[in-house]
Amino acid sequence: MMTGLLPIFAFAAYLLATGSVLMRLFHPKGPHFKLMFSAGILGLVLHMLALTQTLFTPAGQNFSLINVSSLVCWLVTVAVTVTALRTPTVLLLPVVYGFAALMQIATLLVPQDLQLQHFEQNISLLVHITLAFLAYVVLTMATLYSFQVSYISSRLKQKDFTPVSQYLPPLMQAEAIQFRLLMAGTVLLGLALAIGVVFIENWLAKANLHKTILSALAFLVFVSLCWGHARKGWRGRTAITLTVIGTCLLTLGYFGSRFVKEVIIDRLG
Repeated sequence: MMTGLLPIFAFAAYLLATGSVLMRLFHPKGPHFKLMFSAGILGLVLHMLALTQTLFTPAGQNFSLINVSSLVCWLVTVAVTVTALRTPTVLLLPVVYGFAALMQIATLLVPQDLQLQHFEQNISLLVHITLAFLAYVVLTMATLYSFQVSYISSRLKQKDFTPVSQYLPPLMQAEAIQFRLLMAGTVLLGLALAIGVVFIENWLAKANLHKTILSALAFLVFVSLCWGHARKGWRGRTAITLTVIGTCLLTLGYFGSRFVKEVIIDRLG
C-alpha cells in the first residue's frame, strides 16, 4: 500500500515545487524559494523512500530500466537542488522537478521488470556502475548548464533585463561551472570505462558491445570538447552542440537498448 502511495506523494511535492517556480518566474520578487525548496526536498525524500523499496529486494538489487531511470533522475535532482542553494539556477529547477514528477507517474504506469544484480559478489562491477552513474549525472548537469549559458547569452545580446534575469548567475560564472562539470564528468566516465575494460570479463560480449562503443564515442566527444576549450577556447554553440551529442550517445548506450528490449520487444513478445 505504502509503496504505491509514495510515488503519488512525491509527484505532488515535485509538482508543487515546479509550480512555485513557474508561476512566479517573471514576478518582480522572483519565485517563492522557501516553498520551492521545501516542496522539492520533500519530493526528494519521498522519491528516495519509494526507490529504496523497489530497488533493494531480498533476492538482490533490482536494476530494471524504470528503477535505473528513477535512480538517475533522483541523483540529478539532488545535485541540482544542492547546487541551487549556492548558485542561482532558477531556469534548471522547474526542468528537473518537472521531470522528476513525470518519473513518479512512470513508476506507477510502467510495469516493473526484474533485473537482479548481486553487487556484493562483484565489487568491480559495483565500482564500475557507481562511476558510470556519477559520470552520467555530472554530464547531464553540464548539459543543463550549457542550455542555461545559451539562454543567458541570448538575453544579454538582446539587452533583455526582465525580473528573472536577476535570479540567473553571471554568464562567466555559469560557463565556468559548465566546464568544471564537463571535466569532472569526463574523468569519471574515463575511470568507469577503464575499470570495465580491466575487470569486467564480458565487456566486449555481444550483449554489451553497443553500450561499450557508444560510451567510448561519448568519452571521445567529451575529451575533444575539454581539449578544445582549454587549447582553442571553444565555447558557446560549439560547446553546447558537442555536450548534447556526447550526452545523447551515453543515453542511447544504456537506456536506448534497454528501452527497446524491456519495453518494446518484451511487451510485444
